[in-house]
Amino acid sequence: MSAIPVTVLTGFLGAGKTTLLNRLLRDPALAGTAVLVNEFGEIGLDHLLVERLDGDTVLLNAGCLCCTVRGDLVRALRDLTGREIRRVVVETTGLADPAPILQTLMAEPMLAARYRLDGVVTLVDAVAGMATLDAQMEAVKQAAVADRLVLSKADLAAPEAVAALEARLRALNPGAPLLRPNAPAEALLDCGLYDPATKHPDVRRWLDAEAFAGHHHHHHHHDVSRHDARIHSFCLTFDEPLPWDGLATWIDVLTTTRGESVLRLKGILSLEGEERPVAIHGVQGLFHPPVMLERWPDGDDRRSRLVFILRDLDRAVVENGLRAFAESARREREVAG
Repeated sequence: MSAIPVTVLTGFLGAGKTTLLNRLLRDPALAGTAVLVNEFGEIGLDHLLVERLDGDTVLLNAGCLCCTVRGDLVRALRDLTGREIRRVVVETTGLADPAPILQTLMAEPMLAARYRLDGVVTLVDAVAGMATLDAQMEAVKQAAVADRLVLSKADLAAPEAVAALEARLRALNPGAPLLRPNAPAEALLDCGLYDPATKHPDVRRWLDAEAFAGHHHHHHHHDVSRHDARIHSFCLTFDEPLPWDGLATWIDVLTTTRGESVLRLKGILSLEGEERPVAIHGVQGLFHPPVMLERWPDGDDRRSRLVFILRDLDRAVVENGLRAFAESARREREVAG
């Protein structure tokens, strides 16, 4: 049985998550979807706003997605086992750092066997978004880790304000498509690294190395906030196949020593001795087991590509460490062989 995709819907308070969710749930593409809602406050209201009366809406306990609610999330997903569902949407409170949800999905063995993270969809309010990004680190993280960015209320904001916010979001997360709330469900779903039904990596859509590299060097907004300045994304590309032992050791060292600074790491790897590509995905010190994909896409140059979204960690530290561990692994093998 193929794993059930889980979409994490996040965005700061008032960004329009529930409105978007209600529209999506009326789309045939989301037939058989279970919704888990984490509402911050004494009384959960969002679950009352979700127009779904078939019993598949579960309200998680009020509060941040810390230990208590992470336990609730595990229990809720376990309780869905055996139900005829095709997809799960987790709507987070606007105050939530999405990383604990992603970690929960990847770290719980029982969940990992049945569910797969499909992607993070982050809503940003075009009217209040710039001020929110200036004031709230959580909002910056929500935007930085997104697989899809959705700009809401653009019709209520001045065109120049929308353009400035779009430029800031592209600089913060150049790999995520920037969409509007009326985007078709298909544009918001299935944004993970691979589709288990085909085992085929959608490299071109998911990872555009040139775009990441270009944005990293040329798209720093002159009015970048103190939060944005602490978070940056870039792509490392390797022409030669990488040694898995060296890479795995480096990832272990990086996540043990600086895991809190690695907001996300996604990659498609060409490894020594392997014809097929390998996908890796990590969130703040926690890594999903590597996945061997069916094949490279037609016409792909088969280079390894690693995308990093880091906070308070210099690119050179990461890049130099990776290259050093890879070289060390190669040398050890040459000496041994």
